[in-house]
Amino acid sequence: MAMHTEDIVISDDKSLLQLDVICGFLARSYWANKRSESKIRKSIENSYCYGVYYQGRQIGFARLVSDGATMYWLCDVFIDEDFRGFGIGKRLVETITTSEPWNNLMGVLGTLDAHDLYEQYGFSRDPERYMRRMPDFLTKKNE
Repeated sequence: MAMHTEDIVISDDKSLLQLDVICGFLARSYWANKRSESKIRKSIENSYCYGVYYQGRQIGFARLVSDGATMYWLCDVFIDEDFRGFGIGKRLVETITTSEPWNNLMGVLGTLDAHDLYEQYGFSRDPERYMRRMPDFLTKKNE
């Protein structure tokens, strides 16, 4: 594919988000494939979001949950499969980690396969410290 990376736009303007693209990707992801569309929409409404666009088409996304004072949780990060390998994910993570208000907050995230990417931007592995609780809809059997 012929593409110029200077044609990539990264924006935190939620009005530009293409919810069908986001829902489609998350449905194919390993981490959010059990989320309903209504949960995805609500998560976007209640989070800070970044969209990545090429020629008006959304090709990437990241969502942050934060108290605005001490920390943020970086989640739902994706770059469309057809646009990987061009450094777009690096630009997205760099944009987030170097911009106000995020650059002076502690960032946390979870990943199975992108440790090397995030370590380039100051994230470090800490397997002994973090815990999680899965939501009831994923852990309880239908009654």
